Amino acid sequence: MKPRYTPGDANQSPIKAALLQIPGVSVIDLREVGGGCPDLLVGYNLDNYLIELKTAKGKLRPEQTNHFETWGGQTAVCRSLDDVLKVIGL
Repeated sequence: MKPRYTPGDANQSPIKAALLQIPGVSVIDLREVGGGCPDLLVGYNLDNYLIELKTAKGKLRPEQTNHFETWGGQTAVCRSLDDVLKVIGL
């Protein structure tokens, strides 16, 4: 079965590429998972972060809001590389 890819926010690919240049940072693209799951799983310093990327004016879809309200772990909405770096502590 071919994976289902959905288009990410315009800033997703460059942010992912920049994160992958940082030693010790791991990133998995979660766009194909669906169901409101955030865009990226970022691992750094033995911690994991679910990151939803949005553009400056982007809003969460209802299924994303539901995921954020029901997920028992760390989640964040980020609009730039700087936002992601703050979340992971860099």
